[in-house]
Amino acid sequence: MKAIVSLNSGSSSIKFALYTLDAHHSPSLSAGGKIERIGISPRLVIRDVTAKVLLEQEWRDEAGLAHADLLAWLFDWARSHLEGREVVAIGHRVVHGGMDFFHPCLIDGRVLTQLEKLCPLAPLHQPHNLAAIHAIARIAPDMPQVACFDTAFHHDRPTLTTRFAIPRALHDQGIRRYGFHGLSYEYIARRLGEIDPALATGRVIAAHLGNGASLCAIVNGRSVDTTMGFTALDGLMMGTRCGAIDPGVVLHLQTRMGMTAGEVETLLYNKSGLLGVSGISSDMRVLSESGVSEAEEAIDLFTWRIARETAALATSMGGLDGIVFTAGIGENHADVRSRICRQLAWLGVKVDELANSANAPVISLPASGVKVRVIPTDEERMIALHTLATLSEGALDHDRKIAAVGSPVKGQSCGPPPST
Repeated sequence: MKAIVSLNSGSSSIKFALYTLDAHHSPSLSAGGKIERIGISPRLVIRDVTAKVLLEQEWRDEAGLAHADLLAWLFDWARSHLEGREVVAIGHRVVHGGMDFFHPCLIDGRVLTQLEKLCPLAPLHQPHNLAAIHAIARIAPDMPQVACFDTAFHHDRPTLTTRFAIPRALHDQGIRRYGFHGLSYEYIARRLGEIDPALATGRVIAAHLGNGASLCAIVNGRSVDTTMGFTALDGLMMGTRCGAIDPGVVLHLQTRMGMTAGEVETLLYNKSGLLGVSGISSDMRVLSESGVSEAEEAIDLFTWRIARETAALATSMGGLDGIVFTAGIGENHADVRSRICRQLAWLGVKVDELANSANAPVISLPASGVKVRVIPTDEERMIALHTLATLSEGALDHDRKIAAVGSPVKGQSCGPPPST
């Protein structure tokens, strides 16, 4: 049996999933897991498709273990636990594709060089995405690897929504609004088409609310606008990121308060958002249980910003037919969803509080003018589908080696999007 592995490598965690391919190369989830607390005391949990725990491993007092060390350990474990499966490719989430990468592509030395240049635009994500690619290249140098970009879903939206009000020459050099969380939004659009085709053809705002948070305006399954811009710092308030901020604040911090560019970057990326406003935590669960006024203010600001930007994106679509909540907070935090929906009552949103408290798939009342859904996202599955689409059928059938990192792929840099 052949299999595909999806990897989503973050700053302190690595999420992964194993998909077994049937005779028609259709993927089905076999196992998945997460390594978290990297840099502190890493912890690994692997579960099968029934959520049964296959392995739990903790490295206490091993703060020095890097992503590469943990991936090597995971590879060693997998070699004796694949139960006859052969991994034929690994797909990676890569946060920023810039102007040049808007379809999944096989990774080679040229591609890696280009992606490394984009690290300053996604400093919390891109370096760790690429570290995983380098680690796999050392562990399994002949393994084909595919990059799947979070910016790709937003690539062909209206040009007007990609512009900043800056000189045209700078826009042409790549200083533009890209948008992120694209793999999540692509999955939501795809899944919505399966479970609610009528809504999927309408005007929908998907709310990816987690430690990173953004909104996407989707019309008939396509992105038309989104809250994140040039970097994943823009838009909504997040766990530790400030979101949209007056550029004058940045100038003031540097010219009047004497902060360096690096200090400002750390402040806006790592010390702001829910953490900065509350002074307690970036974790919504901790804030909700704290009972402290500063925590309540942080939650109020978080939900107000989401409601405010939802109304703005409705303008980009000329109306609003549905809202989809997804990701960690969006899928699991009923109070946050309720606060947002109540602030959007003027748009016709009527939330069913009982359904919302139960995390039901539909949390709006039948009389609501806007349908509100909760859909768990699955970025790993989108990575697997993109990886399969990028590999040729011949490669899967005949074990042909596609590419190794460092070996250019002639005539092919970007593969087609998966069929929907």
